[in-house]
Amino acid sequence: MEKLKLIKKLLEDKKAEDIVVLDVSKLTNIADFFVIASANSSVHAKALAEHLVEEMEKRGYTVDHVEGTEFGNWILIDLLDVIVHIFTPEWRERYGIEWIWSEAGRVEL
Repeated sequence: MEKLKLIKKLLEDKKAEDIVVLDVSKLTNIADFFVIASANSSVHAKALAEHLVEEMEKRGYTVDHVEGTEFGNWILIDLLDVIVHIFTPEWRERYGIEWIWSEAGRVEL
């Protein structure tokens, strides 16, 4: 839970919006949690991702890989047990991750 709180705080520090945490542990083996956040532009999304990766590595967390930074509309950061999705609002609505994973419980931090 501390890792999730840290991720949320780091995203909030850089003005991410509408942050949602889903517990997907009973639905998939790719991760235990998804963190979904919105950025107001692709430039903002890239800045959020860069900040999150830098700060998590600084604190000793493993960043397995990052995808989507070339365009910045949907950036995925794999932190092994947590996958962070950073979307621009249009892409978040288009892909509907929360709807696709609607069986996952929401985690309040």
